[in-house]
Amino acid sequence: MAVKIRLKRMGAKKTPFYRIVVADSRSPRDGRFIESIGYYDSRKQPAAVQIDADKAIEWLGKGAQATDTVRSLFSREGVLSKWNEAKNAKKESE
Repeated sequence: MAVKIRLKRMGAKKTPFYRIVVADSRSPRDGRFIESIGYYDSRKQPAAVQIDADKAIEWLGKGAQATDTVRSLFSREGVLSKWNEAKNAKKESE
């Protein structure tokens, strides 16, 4: 089962906001998901982003692949740098 970290569209017509979810890659965009790890509201200035970094790092460690948009959000919020530090620390301890 390929697991993706991606956006799930929510909100009314022409007023979207997005939840960052972990889902099976075969499920539809707004369908079933495994876990919700944050949200992204692009309509606010500046854009509102809230990510549970611990859950995101846990899923990345399990092999989940982030989509391009989610990867850029993770990079902007510093989640990818924390994940790289954790990954390097694990390699050094081995």
